[in-house]
Amino acid sequence: MFTGIIEELGVIKSVNKKTNQGQLVIECLKVLDGAHLGDSIAVNGVCLTVVEILSNGFVADVSPETFKVTALGNLKSGDIVNLERAMKADGRFGGHLVSGHIDGRGKFIKSVRTGEFYELSFELSSQLLKYVITKGSIAINGVSLTIAGVNDKTINLAIIPHTYEKTNLQNLKNGDFVNIEVDMIAKYVEKFVSASDNKSRISLEFLQEHGF
Repeated sequence: MFTGIIEELGVIKSVNKKTNQGQLVIECLKVLDGAHLGDSIAVNGVCLTVVEILSNGFVADVSPETFKVTALGNLKSGDIVNLERAMKADGRFGGHLVSGHIDGRGKFIKSVRTGEFYELSFELSSQLLKYVITKGSIAINGVSLTIAGVNDKTINLAIIPHTYEKTNLQNLKNGDFVNIEVDMIAKYVEKFVSASDNKSRISLEFLQEHGF
């Protein structure tokens, strides 16, 4: 489990996309503190397992399916990635519950600076849009963010300077794909209200009517 609070920016040293098992080699320092083989580290929001620890980084295996369904497949040597270690049981939540299991990809549309803040826009599929609401939580490339607005195909997010400067959101270019993880609570609610044995009066219409 993660919180969406990025600890460090890493650098992709190499990407190996083998047909049976690919690998990422990532240069970093901070997330190596106390790291062991088998530990989980979120790379741009994707939960990966450390299979080798280097003096200045680590190696993580990546399945062909993960490369295919996430934006990790677009990574190349020299790219900057967001890194976060799995949260300890006695740690504090600074963002929201993030599983590291990506729901899909979004497309970066634009960034507009307003004073000291930045407004970023992303295009999402209808499958992802149904889980997002204004003021709700979302993880983009592993960053815990609050949704400022929702349109027919896009979401807008107001980013504070610290978040913009300490994550790879500042490196996004128009058309870049990003990893999206929607709020898991929304998925649980959908599962509950759509269950065939749901005998309560709670429905999607009920939740929408009451501001959920």
